[in-house]
Amino acid sequence: MMSVSKNLEDRVLTLTLARPEKRNALTRAMYQTLADALKGAASDAGVRAVVITGTGDCFCSGNDIGDFIAAGEAGPGPALEFLHAIAAFPKPLLAAVRGPAVGIGTTLLLHCDLVYAGEGARFQLPFVNLGLVPEGGSSLLLPAMVGHARAAELLMLGEPFDAGTARELGLINGVLADDAVEARVQDQARKLAAKPPAALAQAKAMLKSQAGKPVAQVLDEEVAAFRERLTSPEAHEALMAFQQKRAPDFSAFE
Repeated sequence: MMSVSKNLEDRVLTLTLARPEKRNALTRAMYQTLADALKGAASDAGVRAVVITGTGDCFCSGNDIGDFIAAGEAGPGPALEFLHAIAAFPKPLLAAVRGPAVGIGTTLLLHCDLVYAGEGARFQLPFVNLGLVPEGGSSLLLPAMVGHARAAELLMLGEPFDAGTARELGLINGVLADDAVEARVQDQARKLAAKPPAALAQAKAMLKSQAGKPVAQVLDEEVAAFRERLTSPEAHEALMAFQQKRAPDFSAFE
């Protein structure tokens, strides 16, 4: 049975964790499928944005422990490959969360650009409770997003928290009715897919690369990038469309 389904529509690739009988727990095979899909989408001009979602009433319950124990000393393999792929993904990455998002089900969201959750969503980072340590880059990304004190609370106590708390912390963009999440995320993905792709990719790269730099350096780098973009075909199309009072068309750009 397929455990990760893929659907490409309107230049939006949707990756669906499709293992509801196991609450979408991730196996090594699923990690490999996700890694391959993200790496393929990164270089495919036909994909402008990617959405990650889950089937049934659960986003992802974490790793399939039995699968990982059975793998023995094989190491992280596909899981680490997936994490590197999601961390390096250059295009807009969105997630639609309904129900539980446990362990990797939460930490993978830290790499997404836009995340929307249903009112019934529940998040948890139970690593220490299982005798483990944080993964997925969460020991770096979470303190940067919510501050050390809140990150310590989430990672060291490992207690579940609801969608409202996730929104308050800035981990997700919005909370909607459970049955409205998918439509909202797909709508946002289509909006992003219609934008100038090179400018969007550069904006995302800038957002992810400025931490720790002096403000003066960031100002200079932004101005240099801005001036370069002014002469780009994408900017020419956008500015001409504005002058001509029409909608810009970026469909032919890569």
